[in-house]
Amino acid sequence: MHIVCLDLEGVLVPEIWIAFAERTGIAAFSRTTRDEPDYDKLMQFRLALLREHGLKLADIQTVIAGMAPMEGARDFLDGLRSRYQVVILSDTFYEFADPLMQQLGRPTLLCHRLETDADGYLSAYQLRQPNPKFHAVNAFKSLNFKVIAAGDSYNDTGMLGAADAGFFIHPPAGIAAQFPQFAVHDSYAGLAAAIDAAASRLGH
Repeated sequence: MHIVCLDLEGVLVPEIWIAFAERTGIAAFSRTTRDEPDYDKLMQFRLALLREHGLKLADIQTVIAGMAPMEGARDFLDGLRSRYQVVILSDTFYEFADPLMQQLGRPTLLCHRLETDADGYLSAYQLRQPNPKFHAVNAFKSLNFKVIAAGDSYNDTGMLGAADAGFFIHPPAGIAAQFPQFAVHDSYAGLAAAIDAAASRLGH
């Protein structure tokens, strides 16, 4: 049996932190895993920046409430779910993702948790485990799934490498150049075709 593992931000929905940067006018929030491969360093930077500007979890959630999936994402995802098991493996947080998951038909999402203090400021974050996408793919393989994965950024490369077949979808050119072993797709149609071809090649 096949299982498809997809990243969320930059693949199915816009980057939440970039949208937040645009809404607040604070360009530093636009730094993402496409720019900083060290996730802990990136999150500590974000927590400090939020505190510096007096911004709380509720402020981020307000921005997310006005966001929508990328054009064609829901149809792409529904098509995959009609043929395969599909799981979203993301470094976002449950406290962020719910409105977007609702718009995507509530696919299974494995991500992280945030902690807030008594005043509503983000105080910490809790990862499910280090390198969670990589470990999730290996866990699915241990259950005898054939895993096909797609993502767009540094933090997806462990997942793509561990999968039986891994693909990029609209990654930054610099990241794609660093990982030429992963075929690059720039459309949902192209990625869906590549997933189907990989599934056929992998067999049952």
